Amino acid sequence: MDDHDPIHASRLRRWRLVLGSEPPSPDRSSAEGINVELQGDDAEMDHILQALYDSDRKGGLGSSSPRVNRWLGDIRRYFPVSVVRLMQKDALERLKLHQMLLQPETLESIEPDPELLGTLLTLKSVIPEKTRETARRVVRKVVEEIERRLKTRLVSEVRQAISHVSRTRRPRPKDIDWDRTIRGNLQHYLPELKTIIPVRLVGKGRAQRSLQEVILCVDQSGSMATSVVYAGILGAVLASIRSLRTQMVVFDTEVVDLTEHLNDPVELLFGTQLGGGTDINRAIAYCQPRIASPEKTTLVLITDLFEGGNSHELLHRLAELVISGVNIICLLALNDDGRPAYNHQLAQSLGAMGIPTFACTPDQFPDLMSTTIQRGDLTQWAARNDIPLCGAQETPAPDPWGSLSSPASGMFTAQE
Repeated sequence: MDDHDPIHASRLRRWRLVLGSEPPSPDRSSAEGINVELQGDDAEMDHILQALYDSDRKGGLGSSSPRVNRWLGDIRRYFPVSVVRLMQKDALERLKLHQMLLQPETLESIEPDPELLGTLLTLKSVIPEKTRETARRVVRKVVEEIERRLKTRLVSEVRQAISHVSRTRRPRPKDIDWDRTIRGNLQHYLPELKTIIPVRLVGKGRAQRSLQEVILCVDQSGSMATSVVYAGILGAVLASIRSLRTQMVVFDTEVVDLTEHLNDPVELLFGTQLGGGTDINRAIAYCQPRIASPEKTTLVLITDLFEGGNSHELLHRLAELVISGVNIICLLALNDDGRPAYNHQLAQSLGAMGIPTFACTPDQFPDLMSTTIQRGDLTQWAARNDIPLCGAQETPAPDPWGSLSSPASGMFTAQE
């Protein structure tokens, strides 16, 4: 093939960037695509890639903060944002640069994203005072980006759902919404009488009577870091809806109520303490007495279900809530990473008692909350969104109702 062919030369250049500058080994007669000389921006990109991926680390970043900051600036110059975020993640994992995040100069050079923010929040307890304000700016930037992407749709869909469930079908005369009643009964128009028969009356929404409640109960163990970030930001958006009462509880082996911080998602995220064990049972025990109207409450449990507490007692508590009328869903993850690792046995047990258990992306969350608040069929919702429900094709779990004396009574008896 002609080396002067521009298409061939471009391919060689790309392979050179992919494979690096490693010389051919003795048992290889050719090093085509490796020994190509790079110039200009290609040479600069090669230096950036070598610093991160060269196995010998000859051009590594080391522990020099100025060198790291310069490298962070260079990758933003030569690569698109999606690639920048991937390389930042690789740098943290391969070169152990977590300490660099504690330097304000480094934080200012970073392209923030939810995953990196999770790493930063994990380190927040050791962030020096001089770096805290910079860290807050990074957190706020991610918060604003996610709100810009999801807030309008989440608020719109949840408000519509609340409006739908708040309209009574047996309104008093003064509460009839005549506009919606007429439009909803057009099919009952009788030409001979020139009138519409109002078979179904639609009432005006009564906000105070129909106040819906949402409790976000979020696992803040280390594996759930990105989910905590999204849950905190989306929880703050939900809290801005006046016709919805939102509570936010995070847990590891301890339980922390962050509801009072929902008006400021930055403060809320800094109130989390990522890492540690998991006691889901303790968190549910905290939430139980805070549910005033079970039939109007949605409990969103966000956890991978690796329970370190009492699993048997946890299932009893969840069963009690289901019987009382609480609408419960379990999200194994709230991020863009796909289906996570999770406790299959516990997930099957939740599914067997009618608690939908699955992973959800942030972009699917608005529609999910709308369907949930309206008590829609989440099995159908998951099917429409190509989301597998956990336990659907797995070995059946033991009957979680086995220890109940009667599902209707809500009373439990001890298992022998």
